[in-house]
Amino acid sequence: MSPPLLDLVPVFNAQPGATLLLLPDWVIVGASDDYLAATLTERATIVGQFIFDAFPDNPQTPEANAVANVRASLLQVLATKQPHTMAPQHYDVPDRTQPGRFVERYWQPCHTPVLDAGGQVQFIIQSVQDITASRLAERQLRESQASERAARAEAEQQRTGLQRIFQEAPVAMSLLRGPDFVVEWVNPRMGQLWGRPVAQVLGRPHFEALPDLAGQGFEQVFADVLTTGQPCVFQELLVRIEQDQQPYQGYFNITYRPVYEGPERITGILAFAVEVTEQVRARQQVQILNEELAALNEELLASNEEYQLANTALSETQQQLQQLNHELEARVQERTSQLTAAQAATERQRRQWHELFMRAPAAICIFDGPDWVYEFVNPGYQAMFPGRALLGKPLLEALPEVADQPLMAILHHVYDTGEPFEASEVLVPLARTQGGPVEDIYFDLTYLARYNEAGQIDGFVTYAYDMTEQVRARQRQEAYAAEVQESEARFRTLADAAPNMVWDLNPDGSVRYVNTYYLEFLGITLDAFVASSWTPYLLPEDVAPTEQLLSQAIAGHTLFSMEHRMRRHDGQYRWLLTQGGPSYFASGELYGYVGSAIDINDLKQANEQLRRANVDLDNFIYTASHDLKAPISNIEGLLLALEHELPAAGRVGDVPHMLMLMQQATERFKRTILHLTDVSRLQQAHNQVPEPVGLAAIIEAVRLDLLPLLAQTQGQVVVQVPADLLLTFSEKNLRSVVYNLLSNALKYHHPNRVPQVRLASYQQEAYTVLTVEDNGLGLDLAHGQDKLFALFQRLHTHVEGTGIGLYMVKRIMENAGGRIEVESQLGQGTTFRVYFVR
Repeated sequence: MSPPLLDLVPVFNAQPGATLLLLPDWVIVGASDDYLAATLTERATIVGQFIFDAFPDNPQTPEANAVANVRASLLQVLATKQPHTMAPQHYDVPDRTQPGRFVERYWQPCHTPVLDAGGQVQFIIQSVQDITASRLAERQLRESQASERAARAEAEQQRTGLQRIFQEAPVAMSLLRGPDFVVEWVNPRMGQLWGRPVAQVLGRPHFEALPDLAGQGFEQVFADVLTTGQPCVFQELLVRIEQDQQPYQGYFNITYRPVYEGPERITGILAFAVEVTEQVRARQQVQILNEELAALNEELLASNEEYQLANTALSETQQQLQQLNHELEARVQERTSQLTAAQAATERQRRQWHELFMRAPAAICIFDGPDWVYEFVNPGYQAMFPGRALLGKPLLEALPEVADQPLMAILHHVYDTGEPFEASEVLVPLARTQGGPVEDIYFDLTYLARYNEAGQIDGFVTYAYDMTEQVRARQRQEAYAAEVQESEARFRTLADAAPNMVWDLNPDGSVRYVNTYYLEFLGITLDAFVASSWTPYLLPEDVAPTEQLLSQAIAGHTLFSMEHRMRRHDGQYRWLLTQGGPSYFASGELYGYVGSAIDINDLKQANEQLRRANVDLDNFIYTASHDLKAPISNIEGLLLALEHELPAAGRVGDVPHMLMLMQQATERFKRTILHLTDVSRLQQAHNQVPEPVGLAAIIEAVRLDLLPLLAQTQGQVVVQVPADLLLTFSEKNLRSVVYNLLSNALKYHHPNRVPQVRLASYQQEAYTVLTVEDNGLGLDLAHGQDKLFALFQRLHTHVEGTGIGLYMVKRIMENAGGRIEVESQLGQGTTFRVYFVR
């Protein structure tokens, strides 16, 4: 003999997996250890409790509808006695350590009934799978995507700012790309030095656009930089060039640096030029003046010797000497003036370079002497180390954390050999603030040795760009790209396995992807459908309204649903129901539209047949009710005449009783004709213009009409409908729906208990749902709901009725685009759900 099921609860509690054991009234009688761990509860706390008392809704997440969704699943299991697997649910669990708080949880629930020997539900097993980790990972991924896009936008802003500074820089700059040294970019200052408009040289090979520079050795210099990657620097180089179509010779300080694409591939040359013609010529003039002064001194000595040797020529010699003195003073004054001008030009150039360094977006500093003392620090360099004193300090005193880093060997090599160093994304661990943590920082670095007047190295210049955010963004992007690729593969695998047509559109409405089922329906490949989109496959008269509806939905970022016809692979146009909605990036930017389509062609044909049958039925009912009115009126008149004319002698035996039965039959016949007339008017009522109607007010009016029936049955009515809830519906039809459902709940009450009726409302997708729940006789729905809503069908014949009320309710709701559903258990009660389109 097997033990009672409740004796097996300890066995149930010990089984693996997260499971909960419920009675049919949803009281908890058992919970597995895994379930307790997943829901942060203890067995002694929840056993014996109503499930929604143990696990209530989180008031902070009302949109989850957790309790309502689980309640609906449990009701379905009780009604169908079949297992029900729910969609993934957001259902937070109470935090037992902090009363009033909840812990975020996502689940995959399934409810399975346990039936007794009589086929009735004895227990319900709730099995759940905790999927919180995967849902949180998806949310983190969306947030990471948003951060990445922000980083890219910032990088683009920095690039734009840098380009603007280069355009405005007083230093001439240009970018030459490829083995033909095509001029890809040039700033206005370089265009001035070349003596040509910028537009005239852009996109052309260097020596084709500037033939006057050919033959001066630049060809070999460019080739060496492009092939070896070694920069080339010229000081005071004499260059012949045409400016404004006139030959010109000038002196220039020129630097050519390789441009890398990736870590090793050199794709071009970056050229910097500064004209120093005025400084060179000023220095040359000073040299010439010094030589002339020396010659004059020699002449003066010779004149003095002649003066000593020839007193006779003293007068003439003195005059010559005075003249020579005047000439010497004039020449010295001229040399001094030219020297002052040269010094001013040199100072002006120094200020220009200082201003350029201070405004440059790059971080620039100059180290002086063998201890590498910070001699110059521009704002960009100081901004990388806020609060750290740098200027005037040796490098190792200012930044002691670099002492044991590979960077020191690079700096020694530049300082000792004079060879420049240039590299991208160099890792240098540094503390940005004084006493702050050391963090990995990535730089694009350039180190150039500085020479004194004697040609000796006395320091070096640093150019640095902080690339940390770009490196980290690229690393995140690489990881994200891999995740997106994997996610896309999973999505397409699931979509291809789906039994309906799944599609994915770009924000402009073009096709991004459709699943295999869709392609088989059309009989084409994915590439062909992406190229043509779905317009060629639509019925021509459906193209305009379909495109208009889709465009409006995309413009408003709203859900949409439409019925249209599309050509199948066999050439037949089939009706499809297509539904979709917007999909967003984590930043709120529209990613596209995702949705599905199902073939409803057979359903459309069946609905059309049903509509014609209903019209025929309405016409028949109207004709029958109209044709029966006259005969029944005649019968009623004859009965009244008979009763009036029948003498007292004839009113004996069963005659009075028979007359009463005939009169009652006539009254019932008249009521039936009246109901048939109401049914025939449903089609006309369908054309009534709906208007906003207060649901709570209609319920109260119907309750007042039913006060006699409430008093007779001692019924109790509980209304849980917001006072301000409005339905767009015909007021007359709404009153008829409420009246039929509420009066039926009272009429078909259980004889052994006081009737209790609860009316409530809630929102579900595109509907406002009214529920009417009673504890009455209940219904046997073993043969389906069709009989319940059929005309003249009654499941309880001991209560007076015509079998027309529920038929009228169903027709009213279907005519308005809604529906009515019923759940019932014989002897327990019934719940009607009425779906009103919002």
